[in-house]
Parts: sequence; C-alpha cells; structure tokens
Amino acid sequence: MSTLLPCIEIETEPNPAFAVIWLHGLGADGNDFVPLVPELALDDAPAVRFVFPHAPQIPVTGNGGYVMRAWYDILSFEGLNRRVDEAGILASRAAVGRLIERENERGIPSHRIFLAGFSQGGAMAYTTGLTYAATLAGIIALSAYLPAPHLITEALSEANRGTPIFAAHGTQDEILPLPLGEQAAAFARQCGNPLTWHAYSMPHAVCAEEIAALAVWLKARLRAQ
Repeated sequence: MSTLLPCIEIETEPNPAFAVIWLHGLGADGNDFVPLVPELALDDAPAVRFVFPHAPQIPVTGNGGYVMRAWYDILSFEGLNRRVDEAGILASRAAVGRLIERENERGIPSHRIFLAGFSQGGAMAYTTGLTYAATLAGIIALSAYLPAPHLITEALSEANRGTPIFAAHGTQDEILPLPLGEQAAAFARQCGNPLTWHAYSMPHAVCAEEIAALAVWLKARLRAQ
C-alpha cells in the first residue's frame, strides 16, 4: 500500500475547511457510508470533505481465505481475543496517514481532520488516531474494537492524548460483542481522551438515533474551530 488508496469524495460545500476520512468495515468498500453524509445534516455547518477510501482486497484467513476488502487479515473470529495480522494493521495505519497528508497538501490542517470508521474501519480509526504524530480534530469509532492495543501503547501520540472521541456500539452485536467496544472505550479514556459513549439496542449496524447523536457531536466540533 505504498500508493494512495482509491477513494470516493463528497464535499458538503466548495472549498471545505474540514475533512472526515471514513473507513469501511470488513468486506465492504468506500461506498458503504456515502449515504450517511446527507443524514448528518451539515448544511448549517462549515464545509466538509468526506473521504471514503477502499481497503485493499486480501485473503481473510478467518473467512476461509476468501478474498475481500480488508484493512488487515483476521486469523480467528473466535471469542473476545481476536487474532490478527499486526503487519497488516501497521500497513493500513501508514496508508491512512498518507490520506491525512494529502488533505494537508490540499489545505486542510490535521487539527481539522476527523478519522471515522465502522467495525474494522473503526479499529483502524482508533489505531491511527491515537498514534498519529499531529493533533487531529476527532476520532469516530462505530461498533469498533482494538485489534492490537499494544501497537497503540508503543506509539501513543502526545499530540492526540486530548483528542475527542465519539464511540457507539450495539448491545446485540454478535460480530463484535459489546464488551469489545467497552474495552476500547476504556482504553481510550485511560489514554486521556475525552470520550462520548453510546450503546444502542441494535446488532452490528448503525441506527438513526446513533447518527443523530453523531451529527450533534460533529457539528459542535466543526463550529468550535
């Protein structure tokens, strides 16, 4: 992943002052959360560029080696202790970092860039955001977890210790059980990050109430800068 990841881009208005880099879940692609943009109702907020990258297509061991879009290989889906390919996580972290740098080159500083993600994409938002060298605007982690917490601990960024986080999870999530989301939230709080937590009666998905809460959280931070 030495080259820039292919992306879908949507701007709420011309000349955006902010960017949201949104990472999809396992087996999906950048199109997955494009319909979310109008639901956030950001018409009265500063202009935002949403960047929806496509993860590379790789064989996923835990899915019988089936080739799909994934940010890293998952060796086992069993229980709460998922086994993952840490080299793949580091490669994706670097690839997301290059997307942040491209936004910098296009005039949006890091402190106006949010990292967002769902499921495996949320895992990468946590892992990249908490270790990125420059201060970010925020981290959004939906139905997410920490695949390798020590990769964050070993490279924890002083610049992002105070970066705000919005985290939400479904109480009926059978793919990533609720305790995984709670563990990730507790870890981030221990790192010093102010974290807004929501749990909803839903499976491994998003719901309207969650998106409404995210819109309030995001607009408050867009208007504060």
